Amino acid sequence: MQDNLNQGIETKIIDTPNSSFNNELLNKNNLQEKEFWDNIVVQIKQELIVEGYSSKTIKMYLIYISDFFKYIKKEIKDLTKNDILAFLAYKKETGCDNATLSLIHAALKYLFKKNKVLFLLEDIKIPKKAKTLPKVLTRNEIKELFSKTKFGRNRLMLQFMYGSGCRVSEVTKIKVEDLNLKERTAIIRGGKGNKDRIIILSKEWIHGIKKYLNKKKIKSEFVFSKKNGKPINTDTIQRIVRETAKKAGFTKKVTPHCFRHSYATHLLETGTNIRYIQALLGHSNLNTTQIYTNVANQQLKKIQSPLDKL
Repeated sequence: MQDNLNQGIETKIIDTPNSSFNNELLNKNNLQEKEFWDNIVVQIKQELIVEGYSSKTIKMYLIYISDFFKYIKKEIKDLTKNDILAFLAYKKETGCDNATLSLIHAALKYLFKKNKVLFLLEDIKIPKKAKTLPKVLTRNEIKELFSKTKFGRNRLMLQFMYGSGCRVSEVTKIKVEDLNLKERTAIIRGGKGNKDRIIILSKEWIHGIKKYLNKKKIKSEFVFSKKNGKPINTDTIQRIVRETAKKAGFTKKVTPHCFRHSYATHLLETGTNIRYIQALLGHSNLNTTQIYTNVANQQLKKIQSPLDKL
């Protein structure tokens, strides 16, 4: 996890026994400015790790908190609400969309709450993220993508994403020991919100994965691994999906998450209870799952009335 956290952020690891970043943020003491901010970022990172935040969230929080410190060049005790507004306006003007602004706001909220200055964010409203319908592939498009990969890791990985609805980060972490092929289930450990959940496995996929694992030359604890046995990373999965879509002649953008969207939508279209889909996807809020009903309704509109066929 540490490699992921350090990617894109350079920090100097320091020993901070029995200390919190709170007091150091409030009083800069005699440390040189760069060393001071480096130390602060490391301490924030340590706090986030201990509190169980995901590696992706930690990485993004550190980036935005570092950006904030570089922009304001002030100590926390000297901050005003205008400083916060100026920083958020600067990020908006430099191309941040509403989703990114929301994440920046969350990072600052964490920082200010730790330092008991949460009032600085009072009445600062962030625009809501634009609600867009998920990008869903048709069943024929899914079949076409599978046909463009030969039997092996990549095809099994695409099949797993569509057949289980897993997030790309979950695909990288699933281990052989997490599979219960007899029961046609698997356990996703530490999913979003650090929650475990049970997923269902396809009979066809189980047949393929047994064959693949038996023939696999380099043994690994991970279902989808590199040649050295280490887990495949999200960048590699995204590249494989892009290249496969290109081979299939698709002009629209296809991402790993399209498989998850397609899984949920196709289950809805075949009458699966939305509560079951919520559990399979690992959504804590049913409203998150209900967006797929809109997509399913769009598909229903394409069905021709039998009256028109008379």
